[in-house]
Amino acid sequence: MSEEANNEEESKKRTGADKVPEKHLTGENKRAYSADSIQALEGMEHVRMRPSMYIGDVGVRGLHHLVYEVVDNSIDEAMGGHCDFISVIINEDNSISTKDNGRGIPVDLHKKEGISALEVVMTKIGAGGKFDKDSYKVSGGLHGVGVSVVNALSDRLKATVYRDGKIWEQEYERGKALYPVKSIGETEERGTMVTFHPDDQIFQQSIEYSYETLSKRMRELSFLNKGVTISITDRRQKDENGEFLSETFYSDQGLPEFVKFLDGTREPLIQGVIAMEGEKNDIPVEVAMVYNTSYTENLHSYVNNINTHEGGTHLSGFRRGLTTTLKKYADASGMLDKLKFEVQGDDFREGLTAIVSVKVAEPQFEGQTKTKLGNREVSSAVSQAVSEMLTNYLEEHPDDAKVIVQKVILAAQARHAATKAREMVQRKTVMSIGGLPGKLSDCSEQDPTRCEVFLVEGDSAGGTAKMGRDRNFQAILPLRGKILNVEKAMQHKVFENEEIKNIYTALGVTIGTEEDSKALNLEKLRYHKVVIMCDADVDGSHIETLILTFFFRYMRELIEGGHVYIATPPLYLVKKGSKKRYAWSDKERDEIADTYSGGVSIQRYKGLGEMNAEQLWDTTMNPEFRTLRQITIDNATESDRIFSMLMGDEVPPRREFIERNAVYANIDA
Repeated sequence: MSEEANNEEESKKRTGADKVPEKHLTGENKRAYSADSIQALEGMEHVRMRPSMYIGDVGVRGLHHLVYEVVDNSIDEAMGGHCDFISVIINEDNSISTKDNGRGIPVDLHKKEGISALEVVMTKIGAGGKFDKDSYKVSGGLHGVGVSVVNALSDRLKATVYRDGKIWEQEYERGKALYPVKSIGETEERGTMVTFHPDDQIFQQSIEYSYETLSKRMRELSFLNKGVTISITDRRQKDENGEFLSETFYSDQGLPEFVKFLDGTREPLIQGVIAMEGEKNDIPVEVAMVYNTSYTENLHSYVNNINTHEGGTHLSGFRRGLTTTLKKYADASGMLDKLKFEVQGDDFREGLTAIVSVKVAEPQFEGQTKTKLGNREVSSAVSQAVSEMLTNYLEEHPDDAKVIVQKVILAAQARHAATKAREMVQRKTVMSIGGLPGKLSDCSEQDPTRCEVFLVEGDSAGGTAKMGRDRNFQAILPLRGKILNVEKAMQHKVFENEEIKNIYTALGVTIGTEEDSKALNLEKLRYHKVVIMCDADVDGSHIETLILTFFFRYMRELIEGGHVYIATPPLYLVKKGSKKRYAWSDKERDEIADTYSGGVSIQRYKGLGEMNAEQLWDTTMNPEFRTLRQITIDNATESDRIFSMLMGDEVPPRREFIERNAVYANIDA
């Protein structure tokens, strides 16, 4: 869930990579601004000029989005009942091959365009069956840009269609067909295969695909589309048996299996999964939910298979249906009679893991990243569905119902205590500069967009960082030891923790809304870069994970806004005479030592405090040379599962994860 941002310039290049290069505005092009100056870019040209408008960005996330767009076409076939197998292959050269057993893209002549329908789909923006309501009632993806955008952003692409007993083929180069669609043989198969190679002129940061990222998305799609087999193979690497790395995903039940998978690292409060599937007001709705003994709420929502991490009307409908129905049951049971204060929506969702999936023919999206559903009619449909589902479950499972209400009462009591603790944080946060934490060494710059704060492990490293920093724009906040593990803590304990209070106060953010008591308001954020800087050892990694868990559970908006980074201090200093170089891995250390060929001294940095201020600045804090890893949430459900596994109570899944992923580790779980 991290991506490289080598320095300030690299970050600017990534976020602005779709801008017109400045060289086009110089020299002979400095002529009069007239009608001739206006470029009417159409179709594929516009995609190549402004790729971020279509796929979000031209970094790692946009690169992987190409695969999702192609797979979405196959998922559309599956949603229409025409396909039950999809395969994805990462080839040796980082090209991608996807294949399904659907109907196959039509290849006959398109009357309006005068060319094969396949070529229309592959080369015309906005073309495709998903815009035809007779072909697809609903379709995957947010914008319907589809495979033509992938074609435009690939230096080569080949489409092969198995249809009507024949194999049809056409190849393209940067979105342009190299020859007309042709028949290359006969077949009994049916379906579509697309092989594409991303264009490194567009994806300058990297064209290397992550097997892990793609496999997580394929697993997610298999849960969201029960009965469909999805396989992924990586031909760049082999397993211990000498076979290509490969996984096959299949879900018979869909969301109930998905929610059990997500909650597998938590202790269940009730044994069963509460689930429903059906249509309300002509809107297909699926819901699955479980209660566990944790203090966190984990709601995941999907529209047409896309994770709407900003929520929207479907999530509002779920919350309303849940709260209304549970409160009605709890009131009728008499279990709330002794409470001296009102139970609120948050209380019903503590320890809840739920997935809401809706299919909407014409979704309307809003929000910062266009992943917040705005269709009003969806809210009432989901609310009705959840209310009916819960009413039936509570009546049929009275013992579970009692346990859930008892959990709600405990959550209400804890929330009441947390409100007072949160008010203390809030009062401290809104005070003037004199109310900032005593250990914070602030910067002089007043523009938050130019400021950064380093959360540093311990006073010793904090002292070095204070001496080495640039006081104009870099602030230092030392943290004492390991902060609270919020995964295991009740909310009021989180807000009472001194180190966490200092983080809230230093950042200047405010917390809590009527709908969500943990929601973060970033309007008064004092630093637009929050950098976690810990020792490059096991303890340092643990502290990083504790801080990231806190950010994910209580300050997710900070991560989603692109404000959170991890610093990468070097592990070694390799010296020979007056020559010296830093190394960030054992391999890099050995390579440097080999270039010096003998007489080498190697210093292992066990902690930040072992560096002097100049070394820390040169290697870890100087924007010109440092490497920062920006924290992103590419897959919210997977991030939720990982944090729960690493920081929760269940030891076996954590041990298995560490053994599978650690290069070396002394495991004492």
